[in-house]
Amino acid sequence: MNHTDHVNLIHAAVPTSGGIWADFGAGSGAFTLALAGCLGTSCTIYAVDQDSSALRQNKQALTSHFPHISAHYRTADFTRPLDIPPLDGLIMANALHFHRDKQPILRQLISYLKPGGRFVVVEYNVDKGNTWVPYPFTFASWETIAAAAGLTQTRQLAARPTRFLNEFYCALSLKPAD
Repeated sequence: MNHTDHVNLIHAAVPTSGGIWADFGAGSGAFTLALAGCLGTSCTIYAVDQDSSALRQNKQALTSHFPHISAHYRTADFTRPLDIPPLDGLIMANALHFHRDKQPILRQLISYLKPGGRFVVVEYNVDKGNTWVPYPFTFASWETIAAAAGLTQTRQLAARPTRFLNEFYCALSLKPAD
């Protein structure tokens, strides 16, 4: 998949401008760039990943393609508490499938969202993993996982075929308004 594919996969889940967003498990930046492409120059993006080398690549790519975006990089484990401001939205693209027990992680991540905040997930649409993708989850499974974590209005917005594990899907869930 290329940048246009990434943008097309998430664009229906992401507003057309502004806000404070985070990309958890950001890696070298494929979906950080896609977020920037959707949100425009009035946004702030926090890219969080344990791999500082990947985050350096992320920063280089974002600075090259979207030099006017306000971006912050955190070399950190997103399963642990982070010092970030309240978020309008977050994306987890192919990061949650590395964790068997998703609920504690989701509770932590949801706590960063403002009421009504958007939780965007991109995942392989399979429930059986392998060595490289140990704990993926179908959209049907995400509906159950998201509801158990307290997220609402979960819906699948897009899917794209892949050569590896059939397809990706993008789903949007919302943190309830207070």
